[in-house]
Amino acid sequence: MSFLRVCAFAKCLRRRSLFERCAVRVSLADCCQLCVSARDGAVRRVSETPLQLQRRNVSSVIPKTEDAKKRVLKQSQLLDVLDARIQQLQTDVLDVQHAKVQFVKAPSAGRGVSSARGPKSTSQEKSDIPKLGQTVAKRTSKSQTSRWMEKLTEESKNKLKKQQKILKNVKEKPVAKSKGSKSSSQMLPGTAQKTISTKAKKAVPVIKTNRRGMKLSDEIRAAVSSTATSTAAAAAAAAAAVPHKVSKGKRTESKNQPSSEGGQKQTVSGAQDRAKELAEMEELERRLSQQVSQWTSSSNPEHPEVDGEGTTCGDILLSIRSYLEACVFAGEINRAQCFLLSQHRVLSRRKHLTTSVYNIMMRVWAKKGTLNQIGRIFILLEEAGLKPNVGSYCAALECMGRNPSCSPKVITRCLSQMEEDGLSVDDLFNQCVFRQDERDMVLKAIHVIQPDYQPRLNLTTSQCSSSLVQDFYSQRADHHYPKLDFTQEDLFERFKRQLDVEQACTVTIDSVEAARPVTENMAKMRELLAEQRAQWQKILLQALRESKMILANTNTKDYRLNLYPYLCLLEDREYVDIMIQSVANLPFSGESLKILAGDLGNRVYTKYSVQQKRQNQTVEKLGKIYNTYTDLLAKDTKEYDVLPREQWCELETEQSSGPTLQGGETNWPYKVTLELGTYLVDLMIRNLKINSDILNPANDRKLIPILYHMYAFRNTRQIGFIKPHPILTQMQQEAMETKLTFDSYVMPMLCPPVPWTSVKFGAYLLTPTKLMRTVEGATQHEVLLEKCQNLHAVLDSLNQLGNCAWRINKPLLDIIISIFNDRGSDKLDIPPPLSEAPKIPHFNPQDNTYTTSEKAHMKREVINAKKKCSEMHSLRMDALYKLSIANHVRDEIFWFPHNMDFRGRTYPCPPYFNHLGSDVTRAVLVFAEGKPLGPKGLDWLKIHLVNLTGLKKRSSLQGRLEYANTIMEDILDSADNPLNGKKWWMNADEPWQALACCMEIANAVRSPDPTQFISHFPVHQDGSCNGLQHYAALGRDVIGATSVNLMPCDVPQDVYSGVAQQVEEFRARDAENGLKIAQVLEGFITRKVVKQTVMTVVYGVTRYGGRLQIEKRLKEIDEFPKEHVWDASHYLVRLVFSGLKEMFTGTREIQDWLTESARLISKAGHTVEWVTPLGLPIVQPYHRTRHQVLKSTMQHINLQINHDTKERPDTVKQKNAFPPNFIHSLDSTHMMLTALHCYSAGLTFVSVHDCFWTHALTVDTMNKVCREQFVSLHSQPILQELSNFLLQKYCASVLTEAKNKKYQEYRRLMLLLAKVPQTGDFDLQQVKESTYFFS
Repeated sequence: MSFLRVCAFAKCLRRRSLFERCAVRVSLADCCQLCVSARDGAVRRVSETPLQLQRRNVSSVIPKTEDAKKRVLKQSQLLDVLDARIQQLQTDVLDVQHAKVQFVKAPSAGRGVSSARGPKSTSQEKSDIPKLGQTVAKRTSKSQTSRWMEKLTEESKNKLKKQQKILKNVKEKPVAKSKGSKSSSQMLPGTAQKTISTKAKKAVPVIKTNRRGMKLSDEIRAAVSSTATSTAAAAAAAAAAVPHKVSKGKRTESKNQPSSEGGQKQTVSGAQDRAKELAEMEELERRLSQQVSQWTSSSNPEHPEVDGEGTTCGDILLSIRSYLEACVFAGEINRAQCFLLSQHRVLSRRKHLTTSVYNIMMRVWAKKGTLNQIGRIFILLEEAGLKPNVGSYCAALECMGRNPSCSPKVITRCLSQMEEDGLSVDDLFNQCVFRQDERDMVLKAIHVIQPDYQPRLNLTTSQCSSSLVQDFYSQRADHHYPKLDFTQEDLFERFKRQLDVEQACTVTIDSVEAARPVTENMAKMRELLAEQRAQWQKILLQALRESKMILANTNTKDYRLNLYPYLCLLEDREYVDIMIQSVANLPFSGESLKILAGDLGNRVYTKYSVQQKRQNQTVEKLGKIYNTYTDLLAKDTKEYDVLPREQWCELETEQSSGPTLQGGETNWPYKVTLELGTYLVDLMIRNLKINSDILNPANDRKLIPILYHMYAFRNTRQIGFIKPHPILTQMQQEAMETKLTFDSYVMPMLCPPVPWTSVKFGAYLLTPTKLMRTVEGATQHEVLLEKCQNLHAVLDSLNQLGNCAWRINKPLLDIIISIFNDRGSDKLDIPPPLSEAPKIPHFNPQDNTYTTSEKAHMKREVINAKKKCSEMHSLRMDALYKLSIANHVRDEIFWFPHNMDFRGRTYPCPPYFNHLGSDVTRAVLVFAEGKPLGPKGLDWLKIHLVNLTGLKKRSSLQGRLEYANTIMEDILDSADNPLNGKKWWMNADEPWQALACCMEIANAVRSPDPTQFISHFPVHQDGSCNGLQHYAALGRDVIGATSVNLMPCDVPQDVYSGVAQQVEEFRARDAENGLKIAQVLEGFITRKVVKQTVMTVVYGVTRYGGRLQIEKRLKEIDEFPKEHVWDASHYLVRLVFSGLKEMFTGTREIQDWLTESARLISKAGHTVEWVTPLGLPIVQPYHRTRHQVLKSTMQHINLQINHDTKERPDTVKQKNAFPPNFIHSLDSTHMMLTALHCYSAGLTFVSVHDCFWTHALTVDTMNKVCREQFVSLHSQPILQELSNFLLQKYCASVLTEAKNKKYQEYRRLMLLLAKVPQTGDFDLQQVKESTYFFS
C-alpha cells in the first residue's frame, strides 16, 4: 500500500515536471508581466497540492509502530530525493534572454510561502543537494548516503561539467546562454524574475547563488576568460551564470533593490562597479594561475608522504602506535597482536589505523621469520582498505631473507606486487628506516633474485632553493671554514664521554654551596635523608611491582586505559630512581600536578628512546660515523670545502649498511606522557611516608605522607597541586645537600653536536630533540617541516651556532660564587639565601584581642611574606643550578646545540646555563678559541665596555672610545679590586659583563704587545631597535630609517629619545591648554619611561600593555606623585602611540595590512601561514580553546588545548600575533644569513636574537657581513612574495571550492592581499655605510 502511494507521488511529480518544462520553453521576451504572473501562479498551484498533501497523508495514515517508523523514514527520504530530482530537472533548460534587466514581483503562494519584496526574496524550500544528503543522513539511523543520493550527486557533477563547457562559448557568441535556476527561467514562490541583456554595456550586480548552482570559480573564470575588449560582455555573462541563492534569513536585503527609475540608475552604477571589480578579479586570476610555488606544491595535503599515508596523525593514531611499540619493546608480543586485532575488528576503531600501524607487527613477525603471520597482516590491510607501503614490503622481504627455506618464487611475486603498486626496490633503501640487521636481510632476499643488485641511494645534494643563498652554496672558492683547536683523537675521546653521559640519562654534580663548612646539624640531616631515601626506594619498588601485576590482568583492548606496557619499558629500579629524583627536585612551595606528571613522563620517554637506540644497534654505527666526521673539524686534518651537514650526509651514505640513524621512533602524545606521569605521582603519594617524630621525638609517632595532593587557585582556576610536607622541607633546607642531579640534556655537550641533517636528526647524540620547539601536543609545525623539501640554509645556520666552543671565565665565576655563598646581592642580581627572607608573622585568627581590620591586615602580611619567600627560593634555586653547572664544567671545553621556535628564532638546547641567560651567565662565558686583538681589537673592547655601562648612547664610536680612555684608572681598579676597590663596575647596566670586560682590557694593556694579546672575550654588536629597522626597510621609509640608524649619520640616532622628545612637545602643548595631568608630568618624561613601550609596539603590544609598562616606570620614580600614576600612564601611552604613528607612517601601514590580512584569513577558517625568505615554513598555532578531561585515580586534569587544528582559529590571537611573528621571522632570517657568511669567512659567530657576538679582531668583518646580508634580505620583494604566497594559499583554492555565500568575504581578502602597501624612497644601499646600524 505504502509503495503504491509512493509511485503515485512520482506520477504527480512527473506531471508537474512536464508542465514546468513546457512552460519554461516559452520565451519571456515577448510576454507581458501579467502573463508571466499568471503562468507562474499556475505552476505554483500545480506544484503546491500533490506533494504537500501526500506528505501529510503519509504521516497521518501509517500507524506509529517501530517498523512503520522505519518505513516513514525511508519514504520521507525518497520524497526528498524525488523533490531534489524535480529541482535538478528544472535546471536542464537554458533560457536565452534579450530584454533589459528587469525585476518582476510575483505573488507568494503555495508551498514556498515567502515575502515578494524583491529579487533576493527567498523560499523556505532548500534546493541544496548536498544539504539534502545531510538531511537524509540525519533522519536515518546510519549516517551513510543512500545510492539514490549518490546517483543524484553524480548527475549534478555531470551537469556542472556541461555548464562549464557552455560558459566557454561566452567570448565567442554574442548571446550568453546560462544555466537557469529556479529564478532565472521560471519563478518560484517569493522570487522575482530577472532577465539580462547581452547588449547592455553595464554588468548586473551578482546575486547569490544556490549551492547547487555554479561554483564561485566558474563565475570568476567565466568573467575573466574573455579578452580585454569584451570585458563588459564577460561581466554580463558571469552575472547571468549566477543563479539566485535560495536561503533563509536574507529577505530584508531585498528592500534595497531598485524598482523605480532612480533605482535603475543605482543598478547601472552598481553594474559599473561590478565591471571594475571583475577586471580586478581578472588580473588576480591571471596572477594566481601563473604563480607556481615549489613549497606550496610540495605541501599539498593530497600529495602522499614517503610512507604513503600522510603525516596528519592525531593523538589517537599516535597513542595506538606508541602503545604497540611499547608492547613490542617490552616483549609483550601477544598483547600487541591481540590489541591490533581488537582495533581492526571494530569499524569505529579501524578507521584510526594506518598502514604504519600494521607495519609495526609485520616487523615483529619478520624478526621471527614467520611469513604466514605477515601474510595475514597483508589480508588485514586489504580488509581495512589500505595499501601496503615500502615499510610493508620491507618487512616481508626481511622475513624472506631470514627464512632460508623461502622459495624464490615467493620473493619474485613480492617484488612484482611492489612494482604493481608503483614502488621500486631502490625506494626500499631510500625511504625505509632500518633497525639492527634489517637492511642486510632485505638485501639478502633481493640477491636471491637479482644477485648483482646494489642499492642506488638518493644523495640530498640539491641546492637551496632560496635565491638569497644560491651563491653561498654554488661559489665556494673563497670559503674558509674554521677548524676546532683539537686533534681528531681528542674529539673522539670527548664523543665517548658525552655518549656515556647520555646513556646514563642523568648527571650528578656538586653544588656550589658545598664549599660551606659542614655543621653537626647539616651532617645529621644528610644522614637522615639518606636513610629515608633508601627506605623509600624499597617501598616504591614493591609498590610498583604490585601495581604492574594488577595492570597486567586488566583489559588490554583500550590503549587509553592501560599503562602496563609503558611500565615495562625500563627496569623497575629506573622508574623508582626517576620518582626519587623528582621528590628531591620538588620546590618547597610545591608544583602543579600537570607539570610534575609531565616531567616524570618525559623522563621515562627519554630513557626509553635512548634504550631503543641501543637495542637497534645505532650507537655503534653513530660512533663510526662520528669518528670519521671529526676529520672535518679537527685541526690536524686537511681542509674541506663542505659544510658539516653535507659531510655527515655523505658519511651516512658511504656507511649505509646496518641500522638507520634518523627517525623511526614515535613521539608519545602529550596525553600518554601525562597519564604515565600521573600514575607515578599517585604511587609516590600513596606509598612515600615518614615518621612524624623524626625531627621532634616529643611528637606522637605515626607514619605521615611526605607529599600531599591539594588544590590551589591560579588565576581563578582551581588546579591540582603536589606539595611536600613541612618536615621534608625542613630536612632538605637544613641538610643543604652537596649534590644536584640533572637530566643529561640540561648540561652543555662535551663534544661538538651532531649536525642537523633533517627535521628529525641532529643536536645530541642519543637524547631525542625537536628541531622546532612547540607547545606540548602541537603537531602542525612538524607536519609542515616534514613536507618542506629544502631546509639546508636553516639547518646549516643552526649547525654553525652549535659548533661554537665555549669555556668558563674562572676568575669571574669564583667572585660570583663567593658573593652567592655569602649573602647574595640584589644590586648585582645575586639572589640572597632564604635566611635573608622576611619572617612570616604568626598570629591566631581566633584571638579576640585583634580587631577585624587588624586581622585582615595581618593576614595580608602573611600572604605577602609567603609570596616573597617563594619568589626568593625560586630565584635562589635558579642561580644555584646555573652556577653549579658552570662550576662543574669550569675546566672543560663545551658546546651548546641549538634549535628554534616556530618563528625561526634560535635558542641553545640546555635550558639553565647558556649565553641567552642573564648578565651573570653571559659574564662567565668566553670563547674557547682565542684570537689576537689585532690593530683595532683593544679599541673594540673599550667601546664594548662603554656600551655595557649604558652611558654615552648618543655619542659616536670615537666619543665612546675617548670616554673609555679617560676612565682607564677606574677600569684597572675594577679589574684588580672588584670587591674592595672603587667598585666603578657595579654601576653599569650589565655589571658582571662590565667587570669581565675590565679584566680583559687590563690583561691586554699590561701585555707586551696588546695587538698580539690572545683574547677569548666576545664583543657584542646590537641592533638599534631591530624590529623597527625591519619595518623601515620593508616600507623604504626615509624618516623611520633615519630614526633607527639605517641611514649613515655622524652620531647614533636614538629612536627612544626621539619619541620621548616628541611626547614632551605634545605634553607641553597640552599643559599650556590647562590639562592638569600634562602639568603634573612636567620633568618626568624621559627616555627610560617610553623605551620599553616603543621597543614592544613593533612586536604587537597593545595600548593596555603599553600603559602597564609606563605605569611600572613611573612607579620607579620616587619623586612622581603616586596618586597620578593611573591617569599619567593612560595619557602617556596615547601620546607614545601618536608619536610613533607620526614618525613611522610606513611602519603603521604595513602593520595594519598584516593585521587585517590575518583577521580575514582566520575569519575564513584558516590559520596564518607563510614561508621565510630562507624557505622555513611557519604556521601560527592559535586556535580556539578546547577542553579535554584526563581522568585518573587522583583527579581529573582539565587540559586547555588551544593548538588543535580541528578547532577554528582564534581570530584575535591570529591577527595580533601576525605582525610581530612576521618581523621575528625576518630578524631570524637576517641572523641565519649572517651566521652562514661569517662561517664561510672563518669567523666565530653566535647570536642572542638581534645581538651578534664575535672576537674583537673580527668585529669589523662581522659588521660588514651583517650589513650586506640585511641589504640582500630586504632587496628581495618580501611583501610582494608574502602577498603572492597568501593569495595562492588562501585564494587559489577558494576559486574552485568556496561556497558562494562566502563570496564577499573572499573577494575582500583577495583584494586586500593583492594590495601590498606602497613603499617610500629610502635607498637600501645606504645601510652598508651606516656605522650605527649594529653597534
